[in-house]
Order: sequence, then structure tokens, then C-alpha cells
Amino acid sequence: MRATILNCTLKPSPEPSNTDALAEVVAAGLRELGTDVRSIRLVDHDIKPGVSSDMGDGDEWPRIREEILRSEILIMASPTWVGHPSSLAQRAIERMDAMLSETGEDGTPVAYNRVAGVVVTGNEDGAHHVISEINGALGDIGFTIPGQAWVYWNMGPGPGPSYSDTDHGHQYVHQVAGLMAKNLYAVAVALRERPIPAEISRGED
Repeated sequence: MRATILNCTLKPSPEPSNTDALAEVVAAGLRELGTDVRSIRLVDHDIKPGVSSDMGDGDEWPRIREEILRSEILIMASPTWVGHPSSLAQRAIERMDAMLSETGEDGTPVAYNRVAGVVVTGNEDGAHHVISEINGALGDIGFTIPGQAWVYWNMGPGPGPSYSDTDHGHQYVHQVAGLMAKNLYAVAVALRERPIPAEISRGED
């Protein structure tokens, strides 16, 4: 089993990322279940704007897309900015829009039979909105969203410390992160054993 985490932080490497820290808790849970996990920090790559899988010279999205399609599990991890996903999360979703019309050799849409979840951090409120936006988009693209396949941390309304600056709420959040990992893995295994048939994905009788 393989999982890819798209870390949509705005902080380039090697700057510490709160989003990466919480996503790593989910990754650890997946590794305990035998999953190979790779995390990609999108800000470190030249991802051209657009809605095609390859935007030409210098575009690094095709290699990232290849990692997504090599995985049964996709996790999008985003900070909260002004109550919304980061601009990099939005760009990744826009680039994955091309998957709506892309199919495998049997005609099944390429995002089908893959599961997805969301990790959100921020020292402001708005996490549920971010989760809804990202999960809604991934569902439209064709990913399967298991129940409780998300985790978030924030300090609530007003300014405050970031995830890595405090232990506030960590015990509960880590429990949720563990449940998220188990749910993603369980549904990924189920889809691997009984995938959505190509004729159903194409809407055939």
C-alpha cells in the first residue's frame, strides 16, 4: 500500500511546517499498518497554473501526478489562511481537475478506487470550511472519501500559538489522526480487493 501526502504549506524547505508535523502523525499511523508514505511539499516545486496534467516546459506537476497515481491513498494537508485552504492547495486541486477526463486502460477514471483525506492546521478558526472545500473537490474528481478521514488542529477564534508551539489539544488530535489513518487504510484495502467496475464508473447498464 502506498500513500502520498501533498503538503500545501506556504513555507519552503527546510523551514519547519506545522502542517507537516500534524500530517506526519497520520503518516506514522499508516506506516504502522504497512503503508509506504511519501510527503511532497508543493512550495518546493514549480507547479504551473492551469487545468491540464502537463503545462509544458518546466512544469513539475507531471511527476507529482505520477506519485498520486502510484498511490492508493492521497492526503492533502493545508494550513488555514483567512478561513480558506492555502493557494497551493487550490492550485493542486485545479491541476487534478484534468483527472476528471483521464481514464486507465479499462476506461475507469484514474482517481477511482483511490481514497483521500485531509489534514488542516492553523492558529485561526475555519478548519471545517477548509476540510469541506478540499473533500468536496476530491470527491468531484473521483476519489473515495472515507468517514472521519480528516483531522485538524487550531486554537479557535483570535490569534494564538501554532500547533508546534503548544501541547494544547494534541492528545485528542493525535487520537483522531490515528483513526483517520485506520479508516483510510481500511477503505483502500476494500477498494483494492473489490474495485469499482469499469462499466459502473462509465455509467453503463
